[in-house]
Amino acid sequence: MSLYRERGVVLRTYKLGEADRIVVLLTEGRGKVRAVAKGVRKTKSRFGSRLEPTSHVSLLLYEGRELDVVTQAESIEHHRRIREDLGRLAKATAVLEAVDQLAQEREPSSQLYRMVVGALRALDDADSPLLVAGFYWKLLAAEGVAPLTDACARCGSDGPLVAFDLVEGGVLCRSCRSGSPISGDALALLVRVLGGDLNRALAEPPGPATRELEGLATTAMETHLERRLRSLAVLDRD
Repeated sequence: MSLYRERGVVLRTYKLGEADRIVVLLTEGRGKVRAVAKGVRKTKSRFGSRLEPTSHVSLLLYEGRELDVVTQAESIEHHRRIREDLGRLAKATAVLEAVDQLAQEREPSSQLYRMVVGALRALDDADSPLLVAGFYWKLLAAEGVAPLTDACARCGSDGPLVAFDLVEGGVLCRSCRSGSPISGDALALLVRVLGGDLNRALAEPPGPATRELEGLATTAMETHLERRLRSLAVLDRD
């Protein structure tokens, strides 16, 4: 087995046997990696809490046939505010679940890695109501399915644009409308998120437009994944 070093974000973990845990990581240079952390569930584990979801870590691993083996893990960013706040933790989990579904094993994507690291840093700094929605829209754009927002996706009309349908490719006019309704304020906010004004959009206070954009982002992401995201049910209850 070859030994290698990587940086990665822990997406999720699950138990293996009585003391071990399988850790699913999004790494900088190898894409999604599944690895065994031996003895990590023991109270005297040398890994401690370094291999918990949301952790950004520097790793030393042995490459295996199916599962790699973690031999060393050092924290780069612990994201303490996320872990100590249930609301932030729920948002982080929603981000990580979508990434886990989209990331391909052993296929590196430096863009996706940077996006996840940036999203967790932003969430640790401030509990933005648009963090998950903004991340989902950017993730869809990175996947090549950014919605058309400046004209009707079906007929090309420039307005008024009153509906959103990801299957159709974006916003729709009154004559073509299908999918979900979208208000002018929510559409303007979506244009800002996709058009390079994400940081200021994340500073928007909660309101009808942010809630509307959250719902549309959830629908769009689940449509793209063709499955429900379980972690979003927690956010819906908050």
